[in-house]
Amino acid sequence: MTISFLQQLLALASGVLVGFSLGVVGGGGSVLAVPLMVYVVGVPAAHIAIGTSAVAVAVNAAINLLGHARRGNVRWACALVFAGAGVVGALMGSAVGKTIDGNKLLTLFAVVMFLIAVLMFRSRSHVGHSAVRISWSNFPVLSVLGLATGALSGFFGIGGGFLIVPALMWGTGMSILCAVGSSLVAVTAFGAATAVSYAWSDLIVWTIAGLFIAGGVVGGLLGGMLATRLASQRGKLNTLFAIVIMTVAVYMYVRSVGSL
Repeated sequence: MTISFLQQLLALASGVLVGFSLGVVGGGGSVLAVPLMVYVVGVPAAHIAIGTSAVAVAVNAAINLLGHARRGNVRWACALVFAGAGVVGALMGSAVGKTIDGNKLLTLFAVVMFLIAVLMFRSRSHVGHSAVRISWSNFPVLSVLGLATGALSGFFGIGGGFLIVPALMWGTGMSILCAVGSSLVAVTAFGAATAVSYAWSDLIVWTIAGLFIAGGVVGGLLGGMLATRLASQRGKLNTLFAIVIMTVAVYMYVRSVGSL
């Protein structure tokens, strides 16, 4: 795929937007990567957009994971069990996703985006515990939940944080702060597994992935700085971003259904 200079600029700007949204609201931003690649950057095929976004999601999640790990927010045993099962699901989900017609895949993606936006409206008031450990009682639950969320992540090429965080809280009773930090282990693993699957089928544009990653780092820093200033208004920002995701989801649905 030949990338024009304008497309490179748009890819960089789109990466900044995704990273900025992640930095401000703390999740959900990666779901915008695929529609930005398709409708802004001009990636011609849904499968290439999904494969390319998976690379960017994995790398950006790994970068954010380092910060949470330094602050002690990652419960490694629980996270690794969840991620291990999820990688199997991601590989299966990505294999199935590559067989689905591109427009149908975008239609389903739009529905998932809408559901993610609905989840963003829900208040995260769960307290939970920070000192959770893996045990024989939560091991099966984490494995099943990891497999299921991994399959969805691989199928759509999304990070899946808004599925992983509540799944970790429900499966172990951990606090939301620990769930957010631990979820990045799974997001990194799922994205990497999906990226490998799509790379094997030559469905990744590495130039765009690199620009998205670079833009995401810059946007994440800017968003993080703004988030500290607007901490008291985080709920309003979350609601606003959920509305943006819903709007994009409706646009994607209309465009993709019209192309069927």
